[in-house]
Amino acid sequence: MDLYELFSTCLKIPYLQAGVSASYALKRDGATLYLFFQGSDGKNDWKQNINFPAKAYKRMGKTVWFAHRGFLKAWKEIEPLLAADIADGAFQKIVITGYSHGAAIAALCHEYVWYHRPDIRAQTEGYGFGSPRVFWGVKTSKLKERWATFTVIRNINDIVTHLPPMVLGYSHVGNLLKIGERGKYSSVQAHHEENILRELESYQTK
Repeated sequence: MDLYELFSTCLKIPYLQAGVSASYALKRDGATLYLFFQGSDGKNDWKQNINFPAKAYKRMGKTVWFAHRGFLKAWKEIEPLLAADIADGAFQKIVITGYSHGAAIAALCHEYVWYHRPDIRAQTEGYGFGSPRVFWGVKTSKLKERWATFTVIRNINDIVTHLPPMVLGYSHVGNLLKIGERGKYSSVQAHHEENILRELESYQTK
């Protein structure tokens, strides 16, 4: 799938609810597993979106890292439901996609796949459309490699992609792809589904 098709699928695919504030879907296509995470849906999701950092794993070695507590909690609700599919050696490529709140969960899922499926790290792709910032703290080269194939897609001045603020210690992970034309939308409008779709279509026809 190209970016437009991935985002369209992410918006339309039927989702399964996991816990209070996390929804996921999966699609199996031969040796490729597609994982999707739904955007914010209701007040509970946004309560999660203004939470604080927490250690990603209880037991860590020398590489300790922190993530936004609310997004981490949402991912932990989904993780056990996807663990068997992710571990299935029949899948030799995994593509992870999320929008908004779901994009933050996608970033955490991407790291989980990187850690648990070292055999397909080069075949793992992650895409966070309109993603908030997930990572907290100081980055190291050892951490950056975990999201080397994860891309945050920002529609110019999309307000959600600038939250939580950098002054609070948060940052994006992976690569940042900017689409859209400056001044075309307000920072809120730039996050709207239809405007992201419009700019993805334009980006891919350039």
